[in-house]
Amino acid sequence: MAKIWAARFGKETDSTVNDFNSSISFDSRLYKEDITGSMAHAAMLGKQGIIENGETEKIIEGLKGILSDLESGKLQFSEEYEDVHMNIEQILTERIGDAGKRLHTARSRNDQVALDLRLYVKKEILAIKALVLEFMEALCASAEENLETVMPGYTHLQRAQPVTFGHYMMAYANMMKRDVVRLENCLEGMDDMPLGSGALASTTYPIDRDFVRQQLGFSRVTDNSLDGVSDRDYCIELTSALSILMMHISRLSEEIIAWCSWEFKFVELDDAFSTGSSIMPQKKNPDVCELIRGKTGRVYGDLMTLLTMLKGIPLAYNKDLQEDKEAVFDAIDTAKQCLKVLTPMFSTMEILKDNMKKAALKGFINATDCADYLTKKGMPFRDAYRTVGQLVAQCVKEDKSLADLTLEEYKEYSEHFDADIYRAIDLGTCVAGRCVTGGPAPSEVERQIGVIRRFLEQRK
Repeated sequence: MAKIWAARFGKETDSTVNDFNSSISFDSRLYKEDITGSMAHAAMLGKQGIIENGETEKIIEGLKGILSDLESGKLQFSEEYEDVHMNIEQILTERIGDAGKRLHTARSRNDQVALDLRLYVKKEILAIKALVLEFMEALCASAEENLETVMPGYTHLQRAQPVTFGHYMMAYANMMKRDVVRLENCLEGMDDMPLGSGALASTTYPIDRDFVRQQLGFSRVTDNSLDGVSDRDYCIELTSALSILMMHISRLSEEIIAWCSWEFKFVELDDAFSTGSSIMPQKKNPDVCELIRGKTGRVYGDLMTLLTMLKGIPLAYNKDLQEDKEAVFDAIDTAKQCLKVLTPMFSTMEILKDNMKKAALKGFINATDCADYLTKKGMPFRDAYRTVGQLVAQCVKEDKSLADLTLEEYKEYSEHFDADIYRAIDLGTCVAGRCVTGGPAPSEVERQIGVIRRFLEQRK
């Protein structure tokens, strides 16, 4: 079948070029956006008197019928036409005749696809944001239930200082908060309507771009036609935001993978979100977390695809830009898929509080508090630091904890020690005392939860 642009050419396109050039296999998902944009464009053409009002009505009704048939499954796209735009235009013309051929007046596929992709990305940003907010709710709920669940905090994967599981979860809630803000910033920054840019130099027809903008719910129109058809910054911004989001949930996944192991045994995943081994009957594997960790690299790859593809393109439109869609679609699909499984997996995960407490009692994570005790008694901190280091060395040698030492043993190192040392190094005291803004004290974590909950409430 002849291409719409075939009049310029003396030969049929080679079949391998047809296959290579075609994008219908992946851009077909833009059908709703393509039809929505076409209806707004047709309405504008009629309003401006560029085509007859009767033709506008036929076009819009025809497009509504195509949309209905596509969504019901009655209609399938043909690979004879290279992209979603040509498929819809051909179907429309077959159904309503010459009026369908007038739809493309004052429009190019360049600004058409720029519009479709922006509409699609805007919709998907809202969907991803909703999933992130849902996960943040789960983090808040877990934090509320574990305000006093003491566990070791780590640096260098070595037990460092006492925190609570609630405090730990609010760290991830704050990461997610930044992810939401990044998504919102991306949405606000890309809210420009490109239709009317034409192929690259706009059009001589008296179009009303602002009318189309209002019909489609954009905040602004693009201010330069060359930029309007070639801008894909928002695709890079989105995949960048998604890469950071994936990095955050990958970090949490790595924590959960470690916590599930017998070496930690801080949590137990629900059977519905675990897998087994084909040969080792005892195994219960955190495959969901491992897949999230692996899929993070996939989203990074999508970002690099876009950056690399765009870096060498001169203005305005070039066929390279066809490569934007698969990368953007994959990043969106991957992030959504991971978030959809992460929230229920996390919400059904059992927190093994006793095991966390036992781990916190080892590793001398109250050593800093012991040094602070001496400092508050008048000893310079560096001297207190050295004294407690000597105490820890004795404990390691004798396989004891700081709480196991007698008061007489403490006093061998400093007369500043008194009976209140035991309360000072109690893990509950250590946590409760860290009530500065951002600390793990239960009252402070409650405040942090309140901040996140207000952030969530503002976005309902």
